[in-house]
Amino acid sequence: QVQLVESGGGLVQAGGSLRLSCVASGRTFSINTMGWFRQAPGKEREFVAHISWGDDSTYYADSVKDRFTISRDKAKNTVYLQMNSLKPEDTAVYYCAAASWRSYSYTRTGDYNYWGQGTQVTVSS
Repeated sequence: QVQLVESGGGLVQAGGSLRLSCVASGRTFSINTMGWFRQAPGKEREFVAHISWGDDSTYYADSVKDRFTISRDKAKNTVYLQMNSLKPEDTAVYYCAAASWRSYSYTRTGDYNYWGQGTQVTVSS
């Protein structure tokens, strides 16, 4: 099993920045890829970004490309999501996820088998 704990959410004005953290524990050696998803009220959970545990390659949703950066600290088993130029439409609960199996894209919720509890990000206009 892998446990994930997110932190770093909060309230920020439009144009501001936040950095989310996700600490992984347990069978971290089984992780293949980690990702961030978000879910706004009344909407489905959507993909934000993912990072390969093997070579640190990254991939982003078009809606956050050039504004968000995913990265990780191997020694701390921690993944970060640096969010800049935040917009009100970025308001959502942000979830960290880990996949221990191989997938074609890692952009779907079903590609991941471990999830954190979520952290709220609210961007005011």
